Order: sequence, then C-alpha cells, then structure tokens
Amino acid sequence: REKKSVDTTENFKRRHSKLINSSRLLYQEYSDVALNKAIQSQKRVDYPEDIESSLPSSPRLRRKVLSPQDSYLQRLSVSSNASLWQDIPMIRGSRILLNMSREEQRLQEAKFELIISEASYLRSLNVAVDHFQRSAELQAMLTNQERQWLFSRLSDVRDVSASFLFDLEEKFEEDMFTFRVCDVALKHAPDFRRVYLPYVTNQTYQDQTFQRLLSGNAGFQQVLERLESDPVCQRLSLKSFLILPFQRITRLKLLLQNILKRTRPGSVEEVQATQAYDALEKLIKDCNENVQRMKSTEELIYLSQKIEFECKIFPLISQSRRLVKCGELTALDFNNLSPKWKVTTRPIYLHLFNDCLLLSRPKEGGRFVVFDHAAFSYVRVEKCEMKLHGANKNLFRLFLLQNNQGKRVEFLFRTETHSEKLRWISALAPPRGELDLLECPDAPQVQCIKTYKARENDELALEKADIIMVMQYSNDGWIEGVKLSDRERGWFPSEHVENISSKHVRQKNLKEEQRVKNAKQQVFCKK
Repeated sequence: REKKSVDTTENFKRRHSKLINSSRLLYQEYSDVALNKAIQSQKRVDYPEDIESSLPSSPRLRRKVLSPQDSYLQRLSVSSNASLWQDIPMIRGSRILLNMSREEQRLQEAKFELIISEASYLRSLNVAVDHFQRSAELQAMLTNQERQWLFSRLSDVRDVSASFLFDLEEKFEEDMFTFRVCDVALKHAPDFRRVYLPYVTNQTYQDQTFQRLLSGNAGFQQVLERLESDPVCQRLSLKSFLILPFQRITRLKLLLQNILKRTRPGSVEEVQATQAYDALEKLIKDCNENVQRMKSTEELIYLSQKIEFECKIFPLISQSRRLVKCGELTALDFNNLSPKWKVTTRPIYLHLFNDCLLLSRPKEGGRFVVFDHAAFSYVRVEKCEMKLHGANKNLFRLFLLQNNQGKRVEFLFRTETHSEKLRWISALAPPRGELDLLECPDAPQVQCIKTYKARENDELALEKADIIMVMQYSNDGWIEGVKLSDRERGWFPSEHVENISSKHVRQKNLKEEQRVKNAKQQVFCKK
C-alpha cells in the first residue's frame, strides 16, 4: 500500500479498519462487560485447573451454528459483548485449533481481546472527536484556551489508536492462528508516550475546566445536554469519553500482562510481551508522576499562603516535596500534678510531607500557625493501648526525635475513628521496601467490584477487577492493601471490593504476578 503522507495514512487506516464496527458497543460498555468477566473468573472456587469462564471445555463445543460462508466480521457482529477468537467460523472448524493445547488457545484469546478491545476503543474515540470536540455548537461556547484544556490532544490520541489498530489487523489477517500483537504494541510505544503523557498530565486542567463550564456557563450546559442525548453517543456523557484515554492506557498494560503470563518461558514472544509491558508500565508511572507533581505544586503554593511560622521558618515550596497526609487531630495533655490525672485536649493540625512533618494550631479561615516541625527521618509513631475513660479511644503516640530546636518531644493523639488512627500510623511509619508477594501466601486478597476514586493522598484508586492484597482492616469499613498489578499501596472503603475466598485462585494470582516479575528480570538482566 502506498503511503503519501502521515495525515493521509492516518485517515486511510481509520477508514479501512475492519473491526471498528464489529460490535454496536462503545468502549465504555465493552470495557464494563470485559471487567465483569474478569471479576467472575476470581469467584471460581477450588477447580483443579484454571478454567477460563470465556473458554469452553472443548474447542468442539459450539455456542451457535453458523454457516461456513460467514466472515469473521459477520461473526463478530453477532455478539453483543466481547467476542472470542475461537468463535470465528474459520477458526472453530479447523484442524489447527483441535491440535492446539489449551494454553496455546488461551494465549490467542488474550491477544485477540487486545485487538477487539482496541477497535471498540477507537469507535468511542471517533464519537468523542467527531461528535463532541468538532461540534460547531460546542466550539462556539468555548474560548481557545478552554478548548485546549477540555479536549487536550484527543485527536492525536485517536490517530495513534487508528494506526495501532490498523497494524494489529494486518498482523491478524496475515495468520489468524498464530498472530502476534506484542511486537506491534512495542513498535507503537513511542507514539503512545507522545500523546498519552501530555493528555494525562492535562487531567487537572481538564477537570477544573469541565466543572467551571458546567457550573458557570449555561450555554455550554444546554449544548452538552443536546449532544449527550444523541443516539450516536448512546446517551453517554462527555465526561465518560474524556476519561477513556486514562482508562485505556491502564487497561492496555493489563492486557499485555495477561498475554505475557501465557507466553512460553524463554520464547521470542515472551521477550516481546515483556518489553511491551515494561514500556507501558513506565509510561503509566511517568503519567502518574506528572499528575502528582502538578497536584503537589498546587497544594504547596496554596498552603504557603495559609501557613505562618512562630518557630524556625523553612521554605515550604520545593520541587521534590509532596503532601502525604494532612488533618486535624486531638492532642491529649495530662496534668500529673492533679491527683486524678486530669486530661486536657487541644486541636493540632498535621501536615505530613514526604520529607518533613509540620504541627500547627488551626485558625479561622483555614489558616495555620506552625509551632513545631521535624524532618521525616526524625519522626516515630507507635500504637497506644492505654485505657482511658469516656471518648478517649483511638490513641497513638508521636515522637519527634529532633524537632526544630533540636529537642525530643512527644505527643499523644486521639482520632475520631479507628480507620483514621490506623491511617496516621501507617503514613507516619518509616518507608517500606517493595513487598515480596510470595512471602505472603496466606494474606487475604480482595477484588474491586466498583471503581473508587482516591479522595485523599493516602488512598488507593481502584478500577473494576483490580486484585489487592490486604495488609490490614479497620473496624469501621476501611482496608489498607497493595495492588498486585503495580504494588501501589493505600486505603480504600470495603464496600468497593469483595473477598476472594478460593485459596487456589489467590495462589494463582500470586504465581502470575511472580511470573511477570521473573520475565522482566530475565529480559532486562541480559542486557
């Protein structure tokens, strides 16, 4: 095929995608179906083999009789949810499929899921760009700056997806039985970085712009309501389209990870899968760090305007400093001169950063007077099981081994809830090394059944189907855990997850994560 220019190529690829309309589902619904399937797979208990819910027990077991002349595109159109590679008539009736091992079938299904999900994703991106971003009515409601902040590089994201899908389809059509996708993902990794990094980094401005327009621009609201009620977007909100790139880049990493777990150890395909997975993992890490850096800078600038020092002053704004946790606690002071050990209380506000801790007296108007501070390396914390009468529960001790005057000081704090006590103790504890999952074979595991957006810095954002190893529970409905997929640690409400009861499934989850870790060591230690 002749390629005259980049623009011509991108349009050519987008027009000729054969999978783009293979299902009526937009990516929002497709993704939900796929994630629910993943959740169900974790509920299977004590099977001797890892039997995939999406895989029939035998390739000869037919779900639906289809005529031989049905093309794979027609077959895909029959399904209302995520379609299977082995259900394509050319595949299902073949001798090659019958001669493939169960593991080989699973590998091809995992690769096909990446392709078909990219097609659904591109379909949604087309709606986002053509229906929303390029709407003349909506454009008229926005300034140039608002357009930039609201849509960022969404068109570029769409073009990269179109190019990626085109190459995936070419690979698939070359050999439907042993096609590969990880080499294609690795080839496109620089393009992913070029468009996703600025798009995700713009998230803060996008959210702020969207909320400001919704609350302060009546014309924008009216136009948006009309656009969102159009059947072309299946009555899905603009917001659901704008967040798709955040969701897709994370999901793409997990799809590559799923492929990697099924490749043959030592094979070329394992190397390609590992390299592609690593490229996506680094991209997501850089995206998160950029977002965190922007958020931290804004928090520090805001705090610097609200804080005054009555002790030794130090500059608050620093490029490497980030806020870990903050909140008002109740300090308990004992008057040991009193025969009844009278307890007095006072409010103290803590601002915990990654490198220091500030202790303040809260004032009106959200202002703070800092009366003490210490480097984080001089902070220690311990549980307090002291039995006090009345409301004095949920206690912990805080020690500053060397405060701003070089002295050792101690505080006894009370929190309102048990979870707040545990969260402060966890946040104030010394930094931990990376958790070795295999050293925790009996630790409880939960899976996310409802997306959770972190509201505080010590919380863990969750997407449906995430698997989390539990570190501790509070008695008021909070859990601290570590996500198996990226080792991120934090707190989340228990109603967003459910327990994985099967020991077999929990062990399988740990083994699969270890398999990915071993593959990365093999590939990158050789270099």
